[in-house]
Amino acid sequence: MRIAIASGKGGTGKTTVATNLSLVAAESGITAAYIDCDVEEPNGHIFLKPTIEDTHAIGAMIPLVNEKACIHCGVCSDICLYNAIVCMGEKVLVYPELCHSCGGCSLLCPAGVITEVSSEIGNVKFGNSGKIKFVAGYLKIGQPSSPPLIRAVKNRIPEADIVFVDAPPGTACAPIEALRGCDLAVFVSEPTPFGLHDLKRAVETARAIDIPCVSVINRSDIGNGDVQAYCIDEGIPILAEIPNDRTIAENYARGEMICETSARYKELFSELLSRIQSAAGQNLQGVHQS
Repeated sequence: MRIAIASGKGGTGKTTVATNLSLVAAESGITAAYIDCDVEEPNGHIFLKPTIEDTHAIGAMIPLVNEKACIHCGVCSDICLYNAIVCMGEKVLVYPELCHSCGGCSLLCPAGVITEVSSEIGNVKFGNSGKIKFVAGYLKIGQPSSPPLIRAVKNRIPEADIVFVDAPPGTACAPIEALRGCDLAVFVSEPTPFGLHDLKRAVETARAIDIPCVSVINRSDIGNGDVQAYCIDEGIPILAEIPNDRTIAENYARGEMICETSARYKELFSELLSRIQSAAGQNLQGVHQS
């Protein structure tokens, strides 16, 4: 069971939810894994404090053109959705910072003059936090494209009963890459106009790639009730509402998980875990039946 903990915007409490869910799952006897795909700003390690056992450097494949043999047909330029390779007259320009490493240009080049070379973009770290299996990606400073690293992180997900994928915020390429292949998206939002706007975009994105979604409303006693009303209207189950509690903020500032210091919140996240398992299980059952 692979659960994406996602959000339409940053700062909603996504990592707080993901790490605490991982903890209560592991303590209940479930084999749990926490996967930090927020590779531009990974911070799950601050709270889980894993023992890192291994680190792998990750490279992205970048096109290399043999200009002497190139027939300058422009096929590579035509098929690249990101304008990472451009044929201009008798010259082919490659922009590595725009490349998403899809391999299309190399595959479709009629003259066979495009090969791919590896360029290091970051690393993946593996370890354990108690009974929680830990994997996290760290994008190299200055690298503008994170999807290849996110794919590398997801390709290294360990065996576990339940996997929590801490996705990047937003609705661009990086969060979409993190959501792919997940059984359920848990969108963490807050009841404010900005929260509602970004939740709508996130839900539309998940539906576009056929990922069922549920919601968790953080700081639920601020703002207004528009987010709750939207979820009801759209048939998006609200699995938990977390209050705007100073205790949670203080624990976060100390790099601690609220489930370790508060019986009240341990119970809240335990109930949330049960509801997530139920929601994901129902969706998986529907997929198998269809």
